[in-house]
Amino acid sequence: MKSLSIRIEPELLDKLHIVADYEGRSANSQILILIRRCVEQYEKEHGEIELGRK
Repeated sequence: MKSLSIRIEPELLDKLHIVADYEGRSANSQILILIRRCVEQYEKEHGEIELGRK
């Protein structure tokens, strides 16, 4: 698995932790769920993303 570093405002990070705690997840797991939903929505609207193309 690869890692990704992001910059995030402290207040937004604090809110993310609250949401993740409520859902019983770590902040990392919550972010992965949100990213997956984003990709799924994109593919629903635009078709499956084909990897290997630039």
